[in-house]
Amino acid sequence: MGQLRADALVIGPDQLFSFTAERLAALALRHAIPAIYLYRPFVRAGGLMSYAADATEPHPLFRISAGKILHGEKPGDLPVQRNTKVELILNLKTAKALGLTVPLPLFARADEVIE
Repeated sequence: MGQLRADALVIGPDQLFSFTAERLAALALRHAIPAIYLYRPFVRAGGLMSYAADATEPHPLFRISAGKILHGEKPGDLPVQRNTKVELILNLKTAKALGLTVPLPLFARADEVIE
């Protein structure tokens, strides 16, 4: 990250990154690179922000679909269901450490703010 002199970092949904969220957040902060990721633990570990589907919402959908499949429905006959809620989580402590000012409209839209 430091060698590339990146202005910002967007980390995609990958299993490798899921297991290294804390390390990635620490590296981004050390190299003063604002970073966004899909999961809340990344922001709690020091990442700047997360903007993604609510991680708790899909679980009931999975249970309902699994129940239907266990009761004989074909998976291909089930409708595709998508998350309806997206969460914005901001880490103001990290923003301050990076010398960033979070715009008020973004701050106002946040579902959670870590101070």
